[in-house]
Amino acid sequence: MRRRLALFLAVLGPGLIAGLSDDDPAGITTYAVMGADHGYALLWVLVVATGMLVLYHLLGVRIGVATGQGMIGLVRERYGVRVGGLILACLLVANLGTLAAEYAGIAAALGLVGVPRELSVPAAAIIITLLVVRSSFHIVERILLALGALLASYVLSGLLAGPDPSATLHGLLVPGSSGQTGALIAAVAVVGTTIAPWGLSFIQSYAVDKRIKAEQLKMENVDIVTGAVLTGVIGLFVIIACAATLHATGTSIEDAADAALALEPLAGGFASLLFGVGLLAAGTLAAAVVPLSSGYSVAEAIGAEARIDDSFRQAPVFYGTFVVMTALAALLVALPFIPLLPILFFSQVLNAILLVPILIALARIGGDDRVMGALRVGRLQQGLLWGGAIGLGIASAVLIVTLLLGLTP
Repeated sequence: MRRRLALFLAVLGPGLIAGLSDDDPAGITTYAVMGADHGYALLWVLVVATGMLVLYHLLGVRIGVATGQGMIGLVRERYGVRVGGLILACLLVANLGTLAAEYAGIAAALGLVGVPRELSVPAAAIIITLLVVRSSFHIVERILLALGALLASYVLSGLLAGPDPSATLHGLLVPGSSGQTGALIAAVAVVGTTIAPWGLSFIQSYAVDKRIKAEQLKMENVDIVTGAVLTGVIGLFVIIACAATLHATGTSIEDAADAALALEPLAGGFASLLFGVGLLAAGTLAAAVVPLSSGYSVAEAIGAEARIDDSFRQAPVFYGTFVVMTALAALLVALPFIPLLPILFFSQVLNAILLVPILIALARIGGDDRVMGALRVGRLQQGLLWGGAIGLGIASAVLIVTLLLGLTP
């Protein structure tokens, strides 16, 4: 028993950190808007998205262990510079929008206690950058795991809201629509925020950085499934908290901070406080992880060093990308005339659209004997991988066409 626990603790990290980081401010806003606007009706979308998250995160770590390479470096090697460049461009565009959303979430959370975003965003960016650049791998990992634990506050907040158990169960098990406008956008955004492009890149590169071996995969799979399921559970409680209170009273919101404020008269001040604490923790956690994903990817694309244990001098491209992405996102959000809602919500729709070519590339690699060897995925898993990529591609195409035609999705 002790040996199993020691083995699990040795690999603990990639699954939990990558999974819980998906419950970032953009994700919380997406879930809160879904609950407020559509009630319990679209909970089944979260079930599907969580299943896909388990599937693709398992694959990402498996590829990292089999090849010893991150996603971008491997795609470039197997499919050429052009394809690698396309995937990298998709990832960086999605990452910048998502990272801006993380700082928007931090600004919104601290704005609840009167801290202006012109102060909170630069301060948070400096603190997070110093933490990652100046600390060792294990210190960064432990701090990120501690921040992830704070997301349990959303579960308590959801319970305090007094959700309807039968409506929750029906929404989880019976696919349907709320009949409200914006349901398709909400559904695609939930998939985009749950299976974020940066998360897929990060978990593969992080597994390589952590030096996980093939014989440790069974234990690492427990870490991955646990992290993904917790991600879905936290998203569930955010949705039902807003469904039980805001949707029931016809209250609309624009972001997660609005949800925290609106919960106070409906579910009590403690529920509101817990929601705000979770928002701040989520923003801080993801603001550290998203630019790490960018740093890993750019460094892999040009064959440069990319390890958290390295110094800035040893890995200038890795840390330089981290700093540049952080500075751009923080600057964008710190400007007082930039509206935060489009950044928070529509960045997740963009995530879903840009996710499609990444899922296709991963599905191809996972089934390639020459790359994976004995760790090649089986037929059932490969079918699910291709099914997820094609399904999301169809949903994204329908959404794009609908928006271009000026119809209400």
